[in-house]
Amino acid sequence: MTPDEILELKELIAFLKENEIAEFDLDRGDLKVRLKFASAAAPAASAVDLASLARLMAPAAPAAPVEEQLHIVKSPIVGTFYESPSPGSPAFVGTGDRVEKGQILCIVEAMKLMNEIESDASGEIVKRLVQNGQPIEYGQPLFAIRTA
Repeated sequence: MTPDEILELKELIAFLKENEIAEFDLDRGDLKVRLKFASAAAPAASAVDLASLARLMAPAAPAAPVEEQLHIVKSPIVGTFYESPSPGSPAFVGTGDRVEKGQILCIVEAMKLMNEIESDASGEIVKRLVQNGQPIEYGQPLFAIRTA
């Protein structure tokens, strides 16, 4: 888990205890969490509590300045995302790396063919938006690049 995810989980636990919610399941991508608190008689959560919980669990917006526009590199094909040319090899790129247009960012395996995905813009990798080995769809965002 990333430090942001750990902080989010701590906030979730505090929210659940504060609102006396006895059980909660979270299933977000490859992260699955089940929380169950021992209590005498937990009251049912009200609609207001559930609305607050929904806001708390909504994915946070990127902490980028409002005027900053990030270029999103999207998958041109359906397949499986790989960050490196082979298992155990270093990733093609990482967060903070400077990339040039045409530079290989990752591989998408489709029907046993390894397709190199190139950057369509120059800039700095701000975030990788998928996990290594994750199945991806056509048009799915893969990387966010700061072009300025």
